[in-house]
Amino acid sequence: MLNVKIFGIVQGVGFRPFVKNLADANKIVGTVANRGSYVEIFAQGADDDLKNFFDALQTKNPPRSAILKVDVKNLPDENFSEFKIVDSVHEAGDIFVSPDIAVCEKCAAELFDKNNRRYLHPFINCTACGPRLTILKNMPYDRERTSMGDFPMCDACAEEYFDKNSRRFDAQPICCNDCGCEVYLLGKNLRGHDAIKHVRKILAGGGVVAIKGIGGFHLACDAKNFSAVQRLRDSKIRPTKPFAVMFKNISAVERECFLSDAEKNFLDSPQKPIVLLQKKFGSIAANVAPEINKLGAILPYTPLHLLIFDFPDEIKNFPDALIMTSGNPSGVPITIDDDDALKNFDYCDAILSHDRKILLRADDSVMDFIDGRPSMIRRSRGYSPLPIFFDAAKKISVLALGGELKNTFCLAKNNLFYASPYIGDVGDLRTVEVLENSIDRMKNLLEINPEVVACDLHPRYQTTALAEKISKELNVPLIKIQHHYAHILSCLAENNFGGEVIGVAFDGTGYGLDGTIWGGEFFICDTKNFERAASIEPFMQAGGDKSSREGWRIALSFIKNLDVARELNLADEKNLRGQKFLLEKKINCVRSTSVGRIFDAVAAILGVCKVSTYEGEAAMKLQAAAERSTKNFRAEFKDTNEIFSEVLTRRLNGENIFDTAKFFHESLAEMTAQIIFELSARTKIKTVALSGGVFQNSLLASLTTEKLLRRGSLKILRHEMIPPNDGGICVGQAVHAQTIL
Repeated sequence: MLNVKIFGIVQGVGFRPFVKNLADANKIVGTVANRGSYVEIFAQGADDDLKNFFDALQTKNPPRSAILKVDVKNLPDENFSEFKIVDSVHEAGDIFVSPDIAVCEKCAAELFDKNNRRYLHPFINCTACGPRLTILKNMPYDRERTSMGDFPMCDACAEEYFDKNSRRFDAQPICCNDCGCEVYLLGKNLRGHDAIKHVRKILAGGGVVAIKGIGGFHLACDAKNFSAVQRLRDSKIRPTKPFAVMFKNISAVERECFLSDAEKNFLDSPQKPIVLLQKKFGSIAANVAPEINKLGAILPYTPLHLLIFDFPDEIKNFPDALIMTSGNPSGVPITIDDDDALKNFDYCDAILSHDRKILLRADDSVMDFIDGRPSMIRRSRGYSPLPIFFDAAKKISVLALGGELKNTFCLAKNNLFYASPYIGDVGDLRTVEVLENSIDRMKNLLEINPEVVACDLHPRYQTTALAEKISKELNVPLIKIQHHYAHILSCLAENNFGGEVIGVAFDGTGYGLDGTIWGGEFFICDTKNFERAASIEPFMQAGGDKSSREGWRIALSFIKNLDVARELNLADEKNLRGQKFLLEKKINCVRSTSVGRIFDAVAAILGVCKVSTYEGEAAMKLQAAAERSTKNFRAEFKDTNEIFSEVLTRRLNGENIFDTAKFFHESLAEMTAQIIFELSARTKIKTVALSGGVFQNSLLASLTTEKLLRRGSLKILRHEMIPPNDGGICVGQAVHAQTIL
């Protein structure tokens, strides 16, 4: 008899029914059960049958599963008469939780089959699809430990649930039109199909609605209706930040965007992330993603989404593209319950909700592509909490709280690093409360009791204060890690590289060891220590928090000449004189090496963006401008001061701003490569790690990589599935905390 323990994503993906059916097909008797951290199988049969069974376990496993490790032992035979799924028994160990999975093709077909008893059921699911993480209380994954435990199964669903030949055999969120969850409109006496039809009428008529999904509410309107989009912008106080667009199908995406095979595969994957695609001149309203050459596209991933697009009612020309943006007030995490929805979305024409509780928020994941490879911007629904494996890790449990912006936290145990779903910007006390609650839920779910807490070095971050509080409550050490060093370590962890590297961290702002603002750093480092080997040329950053939003302020610190600033129309006379006074008297000034702020300054002098209304706006618009240029440049400069001076000269000479923007990107990439070559020659280190929010810029990342590859001896580590921005630093913090203890 074989005793088989299978570790990985094997709960919530139909694995036990798969094992049961496989055993029956191979004349195997025994049992299968969830054990919290793994699935355990006792398999007894003839040698050839056991071999076929064991091979098929690993090669024919369910499409949504992921086998990470298999342990096998031979045991004496027992008196089994058949193969059974037995009750789950909880055991301690590494936990692997399935993320939420988009509706599968079979369920989507049944949804619109008039002869199917789940016809038009907004919560149709099976063992291959549906909610997982967001409804899970704790492991092992069984119905009574999910928010679906609130809904008793009807007789027909129960029959399928216990039928080994059913696609819903052991499917925990199983329900139908006669049992389970129901949609309804808040504040109106409309439920079920009537509620959906009412929402469709509003959307088709140019209205705005809020819709509760798997991980939170979305705000929706017709993406082709300029007035509807502008109304949503004005209501949400989101002047220019791009909105994501949910398209009815791939054909609608291809009408509006250029789509490679790799992008298509991710867009239509079981994870269904938002994918940033190059825009065509199509029918999407100009104010959806103004002055940006990319559009965030997403496909329907819940049955409710499919019904909103394609419900069989009297509406004949329903839009095939809807704005589908996170439902939250500015600076606050995505809304998940009715009470908050009523307070937050009073400007909506309707709020479509449902009665299945969301236990853990999960915003949509966002992905870009660089050189044909994925580059995660926001890792959340569909991907979290799949762990990162890092072989150099120790068996120490860590809680790392991440940064202040784009916050995620990380729980680490053994060599597994679980990054949370996206939380958001932790400047608001409501977000801090959500962060704290999410930490408690994930700790419980993953059964991790931190032996150390890690956080950013910045003394005024809310996450730093929370880390201090938690470390005292748990009576465990607190380790504070320099921001950009954590960026590099997150890149090392993702690439499972534990050696010494030249780490390049280009970012917005981070607290430096010397009390200044860092953000253009070249490190010699490993997981234990780092040396600041070089940085970009420091400049004065004046104006406090305003300087991170108003790029003209940074531009003036480089220009220093009011007449030139006036010629460029950087700001009005009062603001120019006030900023000049701050710089001359060194009031509210700090030394900075932030590459992000240099992007802001260049965008300002080129007239691309002088004041940002959202983080990264200036850099995004500068990249979009550069990508309109067809020229190539090979200018070499020693530092960023020389680059900026040349950009300014070209601007004053009236050269094309698109070419000048491209020149800036090329020059910065060339300067970066030259510094890396010099450090490699001095240290003999041949591995380079690129991280930090600035390397979200696909043009800069691609150009830098291209120039580094001129010397084939260098190994280049970049991000793919962990964000290079602050959404990834929690992993780096956890790596360092584990390594030094």
